[in-house]
Amino acid sequence: MARQIVIIGASASGIEAAAATRKKDRTAEITLITQEKTAGYSRCGLPFVIGGHIANFKDLVVYPQAFFKMLKLNLRTETKATTIDTKNKTISIQTKEGSCETLSYDALVIATGADAFMPPIKGREKRGILSLRTMEDGEKIDTAIKAGAKSAVIMGAGLIGLELGAGLMERGLKVTVIEMLPQILPQFLDADMAKLVQQHLEEKGMNIILNKVIEEFLGEDKVIAVKAGGEISRADLFISAFGVRASTQLAIDAGIPIGETHAIKTNARMETGVKDVYAIGDCAEAPNIITHRPTCAQLGTIAVREGKVAGVNIGGEYSLFSGVLASAVTRLFDIEAGNTGLTETAAQRNRIEVITGTVNSKTKADYFPGAKFIKIKLVIEKESQHIIGAQVVGGEEVTQRINCLSFAIQQGMTVRELAKADTAYAPPLCETWEPMVLAAEIAMMKLR
Repeated sequence: MARQIVIIGASASGIEAAAATRKKDRTAEITLITQEKTAGYSRCGLPFVIGGHIANFKDLVVYPQAFFKMLKLNLRTETKATTIDTKNKTISIQTKEGSCETLSYDALVIATGADAFMPPIKGREKRGILSLRTMEDGEKIDTAIKAGAKSAVIMGAGLIGLELGAGLMERGLKVTVIEMLPQILPQFLDADMAKLVQQHLEEKGMNIILNKVIEEFLGEDKVIAVKAGGEISRADLFISAFGVRASTQLAIDAGIPIGETHAIKTNARMETGVKDVYAIGDCAEAPNIITHRPTCAQLGTIAVREGKVAGVNIGGEYSLFSGVLASAVTRLFDIEAGNTGLTETAAQRNRIEVITGTVNSKTKADYFPGAKFIKIKLVIEKESQHIIGAQVVGGEEVTQRINCLSFAIQQGMTVRELAKADTAYAPPLCETWEPMVLAAEIAMMKLR
């Protein structure tokens, strides 16, 4: 009899788990369940549809219906998983028509992702507060712009908030971003690197307000303004970008253990504390490669890797997830920013004594037309001299430097080894001295 595999969630991690399982088990009956109308699309692309870089939201669909048919995957959209019975190995579901069913499983994958977070702010029950988590969210924002919205307040200066803010400005809106902390991108960059990004955004016309907590949503039944730090900001659009929280209620109700990050606790095989139940993606925690502490970084790159590991194990083979560095990059107008490993702030929070090496350079030979600025910051563990983090901000060539430094961290490279790296040079492509090497040399001077 064919094994029954049920996957709750049909986004990046869930689909990767289904595909990896199918490659190892040709006969299993694999069912994917999602509450959304559309499965297998890129959430990361949503701000860029709103900004006009991508023509249509449907263009974000990475896995068309033909993919599911080819792999013989049973995809059920607009279907909600309501309960998990781990003792009898069943789940209860509710269809879009309202009917209820029970599915049996031999292996269950929880890939429920994360939900937009809204703090307990006075007036949050009012209409008109939007977020950007799903394709439907994006369509609502797009509809509001087409209906004549001219201004927006974005609450939160993380990656999604700023990417959306840039997209709205590219559509002609006046944008104000309000952040409770003293810098933008607080989980992504240290303050000195974030300042470069902030200056660029402000030069483009974005109004950024820091150190202000949203106190109240103003209006009768619909929001017309927000009160932050005693000041009132009015707009046509109000976007909640306070971040996301792992969607774990199904697991909690089923008695599946939750970890210290408040995401579902897993081992290196992406197994939960309940036999034959796996958790992957934004709802699952995994160890940080440097600190070895559980983390829930909620990035698409991590989600697909976890999905593949779970799928291989469900398919009968053996695979381990190596951990998280949380490498990420973004582009906002004409500036790129990236991070891998720990920021200096995160290292200090984990009581790791560090020194840093920072350098300002160019992406081409200084005399070559079109050379753009680039700034690199290395975070070095003082005792071992290992590289444990890096940030890059510049006009171009950020992604591959972040990838290179991610490799260096994963391979346990020391700052001395990086300073001796043999790198390439050509005037239209790079400086004689690679900026990463220069940053390493500056860090070594501090060590001396």
